[in-house]
Amino acid sequence: MSVLPPARRPGEHGILAPAGRLDRWLLAVLVVLLATCAVRYVDRHAFDATGAAVLAGALVLGLAYATRGLLADRSWWPTAWVSGMVLLWGALTAVAPSFAWCAVPVAFAVLQVLPFGWAVGTVVTMTVLLTAAWQRITDGFDPVQVAGPIGVALVTVLAYRALDRESLARQHAQAEVGALAERTRLSREIHDSVGQGLSSINLLLQAAEQSWDAQPATAREHVRTAAATAREGLDEVRRVVRDLAPVDLTSSATALPDALRAAAAQAAPGGMQVEVRVDGTPVVVPAAVAAALVRTARGALANVREHAGATRVALTVTYHPDEVVLDVRDDGRGFDPAAVRASGTRGRGLAGVRDRAVALGGHADIESAPGEGTTVSVRFPVRAEEESR
Repeated sequence: MSVLPPARRPGEHGILAPAGRLDRWLLAVLVVLLATCAVRYVDRHAFDATGAAVLAGALVLGLAYATRGLLADRSWWPTAWVSGMVLLWGALTAVAPSFAWCAVPVAFAVLQVLPFGWAVGTVVTMTVLLTAAWQRITDGFDPVQVAGPIGVALVTVLAYRALDRESLARQHAQAEVGALAERTRLSREIHDSVGQGLSSINLLLQAAEQSWDAQPATAREHVRTAAATAREGLDEVRRVVRDLAPVDLTSSATALPDALRAAAAQAAPGGMQVEVRVDGTPVVVPAAVAAALVRTARGALANVREHAGATRVALTVTYHPDEVVLDVRDDGRGFDPAAVRASGTRGRGLAGVRDRAVALGGHADIESAPGEGTTVSVRFPVRAEEESR
């Protein structure tokens, strides 16, 4: 599991670039400000050629601001677009200082598109122009009207910069946690399959060496068993490698049942009869849930083959309106789950089943008793909108 940084559109390098939902709000704010400033200008000035030009400029600025997504796939477009916004706003502010209020959404657009250094320079320039425009309509010189807006602009930009860096640091930390969880999962699978197989091979070969002269028939039997275990270990290694490759389990509603049948077929050569049942109407489930179900089935079948001494296994996947459930039931020798957890010598595979379920908001149950077989059950919530995809 990994956490990826929010996507940026081509040509966007600003600290607010990932904030996609901000676009609509900025456009709405700009439209309100443009309308208010236009009404104010008409109310206080004669509607002459200059007034008509101001109203036309306000209309063009609003329409131009709404065209941001026009060429979203061109890397040069965002820079050209934001440069046009700043120039249009500057021209309007130079003629009608009340349009200086529109600097706020325009400045946020700058922070979304331009790299940090260029964004700071542009926002400071806009602030200087804003201050100069307001000085034209006020009596005397007030240094607070110069230092105040520039200070607020710089503090705002630096604050967003700090938030951006903190967000990136958090994303990297989450990615590290996800990578650690994946390594832990692989460690569990390798320990419960390949590691135990190699340990068995070592013990068998040691026993064969000790009985090689005195009991040659027994020694040969140990070697044959070690060879069979090695073949099974090789199959497990191939399975782990195959699990690392991306598999499309969401291509159709039958993709998950087909993958479970394939897992059952791989387990069958161990001498078990594995039956796969599907209850309910199959639907497409989220890819992460589907992958977790397949991995749980493979792990449970591997445990049955290695520890249970079972002859039959029933693997059932059940589709409910709000969840999907997988049950793996065997007729093996069973065990005491409490004793296994207390000993800590085995059960990493079962712990992995629980961890995997919890990580995806699901739940796992293991029911077993000596002589009564074992049932591994996992359930994952499925939202309706995800099922309909």
